[in-house]
Amino acid sequence: MTPAHFSFSSAFVLGLMGLALHRTHLLSALLCLEGMMLSLFIALALWALQFEATGFSTAPMLLLAFSACEASTGLALLVATVRTHGTNRLQSLNLLQC
Repeated sequence: MTPAHFSFSSAFVLGLMGLALHRTHLLSALLCLEGMMLSLFIALALWALQFEATGFSTAPMLLLAFSACEASTGLALLVATVRTHGTNRLQSLNLLQC
């Protein structure tokens, strides 16, 4: 395993562990998701460069577009949650009250 593969693999695993274990604020969950998407983008871009195939070159840009949509949706949900509940702590959210 090359150092580049190890770095983005460990970044993805750290983002996944942060999402699974540190679930106090919605903002920290969104940051963990963004870190995971960034490591996936880097991995996909390096994979496309390594194989030098023109068909794979659009996949990282498509992933980046979906990541931007995911980030904007997450921020909209964060703003709506803070406006309605007054905090972004995940413990204060209750699906039964909606």
